[in-house]
Amino acid sequence: MGRYILRRLLSAIPVLIGISIVVFVIMAMIPGDPATAILGSYATPENVAELNRDLGLDEPLVQRYFIWAGNLLQGDLGRSFNLNRPVLDEVLERFNATLILAGTAFILCSFLGIAAGVISAANQYGFADKAITFAVLLGISIPSFFLGMMMILIFAVNLRWFPVSGMWPIYGTRDIWALIDHLTMPALALAVVATGVIARLSRSAMLEVLRQDFIRTARAKGVRERGIIWRHALRAAMVSIIPVLGIQAGFVLSGAVYIERVFQWPGIGQMLVEAILRRDILLVQGGVVFVAACYVLFNIIVDVAQSLLDPRIKT
Repeated sequence: MGRYILRRLLSAIPVLIGISIVVFVIMAMIPGDPATAILGSYATPENVAELNRDLGLDEPLVQRYFIWAGNLLQGDLGRSFNLNRPVLDEVLERFNATLILAGTAFILCSFLGIAAGVISAANQYGFADKAITFAVLLGISIPSFFLGMMMILIFAVNLRWFPVSGMWPIYGTRDIWALIDHLTMPALALAVVATGVIARLSRSAMLEVLRQDFIRTARAKGVRERGIIWRHALRAAMVSIIPVLGIQAGFVLSGAVYIERVFQWPGIGQMLVEAILRRDILLVQGGVVFVAACYVLFNIIVDVAQSLLDPRIKT
């Protein structure tokens, strides 16, 4: 198992290098001059040239990449132009909010998706199967940002059940109940599409397992149907479901970008949008690479969990 984990970690290195190159090149190709954006009304040609020189933006592109990558390897993501603070500090502070939102959404879509898939497979072609299939197709078809705006209109503006936006109330106590109140709508909006995908693939995995010989043997021995479904079939199907969870974790993490924008959630997604608009190159590069590294790490954890359920994967 140790060697398998080491191989997975080593295989992640080229992925992270490729991501860093792509992000760096894309940010270099974005129209506009960061120095001009920073200086604003003081952006005279002399001031722009001097600031570009101070920031190292007048160096060749390849040289700038290796300087940035060398600092990155030392844990230095640079300093935000606009915020005038280390990028790593800002990213870590914002990531706490994103982790709360994306983590809650991922837990919701995992439990709801697997439960819906199991119930649908256990009642194939029955009323529950048809109802769940209809709900899943409806959920997958609705974009998360549109669903979020509709939820704000219905549950926040009209019914006033939940706050419109933000992570904490402007006035009042910042406790766990206030957080749950603000978290409910964005987490549900973010989880809907992933729930549908997990439910459909869980149903397919369960149907395949339920046709296998050991399930027929268990039924012949008189094992209760509930035990067959939830103890035997689900455990075997998890080998196929776990990789889907890893993919949907990336979807949830990336989807947090526009959900945070819709609900004004103060996470990394909101930070990246604001940084792009302000041409804060180092903040965008550091934020994207940090999120990508978290996604790669989570996929390694998923692969390890899958190998524990099916030891053949390590070979």
